[in-house]
Amino acid sequence: MKKIGLVVKPGTEAIEKADEFEKWLHDKGHQVVRHTGNVPEDELNREKNTAAPKALFCVFVLGGDGTFLSAVRWIGDQDTPILGIKFGDVGFLAEATEDSLFSTAENILNSEFSTKPRMRLLITVFRNGKEIARETVLNDVVISKGVLARLANIKTYINDNYLTAYRADGLIIATPTGSTAYSLAAGGPIVHPSVPGILLSPICPFTLTNRPLIVPDSVSIKIRFDEKSSDLRLTCDGQVGVAVDDRDTIVVRKGSHPINLITLPDQDYFDVLKAKLRWSGSRV
Repeated sequence: MKKIGLVVKPGTEAIEKADEFEKWLHDKGHQVVRHTGNVPEDELNREKNTAAPKALFCVFVLGGDGTFLSAVRWIGDQDTPILGIKFGDVGFLAEATEDSLFSTAENILNSEFSTKPRMRLLITVFRNGKEIARETVLNDVVISKGVLARLANIKTYINDNYLTAYRADGLIIATPTGSTAYSLAAGGPIVHPSVPGILLSPICPFTLTNRPLIVPDSVSIKIRFDEKSSDLRLTCDGQVGVAVDDRDTIVVRKGSHPINLITLPDQDYFDVLKAKLRWSGSRV
């Protein structure tokens, strides 16, 4: 008997399929731990009421990328393999579709699969020198201004060396996995998940020469703000966030606990990329 995690997107279609899948797993003698993958409303670093139990064989995620990111937070620092089943609009993080759920699950339950680690970022927020928040992200951390706020002045340091002050609507710090998320919409490059780097993509920079930047994943990125900075928010993976101001220092570095994504045979990253972005190529 295996203990299987099941994270489900709120919604009739995903729930109905999850009910069918859970019964199928029970009929095979497996135990199922089910979790609803809704976006939490709690503030960053509040005590988490629920966390994935230890010793899960794997986690199946029925939903889109938001549900997948919620499942990653649920797993936390554990090494549990995870597989996304597409029920959302885009599903960059999904390896399989609804139609192949049961055949894929059969192979996985028979241990016929491999995993690839995906880097995560560790974000620590210090206020007046005291740590007030800590979170890990798979996609990105975003610093953004409010609707009526002026341009943010985001002082950025790499390994304590001053880089620049981004005058912009915000700044996205992303992993290669997150390069196809918000960073891409902000004009950032697509980075293959196996490339060891961290992306910095300014959001609508006032200075046109402030372009997206890729730095080694070994660096520490430090963020500070000008005095009287207000109406700024730090958001982690679009899931949880906290208000920040000139009292705060944000430190971003590579996390020590990657996520283990289950990979399927004959699933090429570039084929998936072309399909998701609808790159049709050109005629000769």
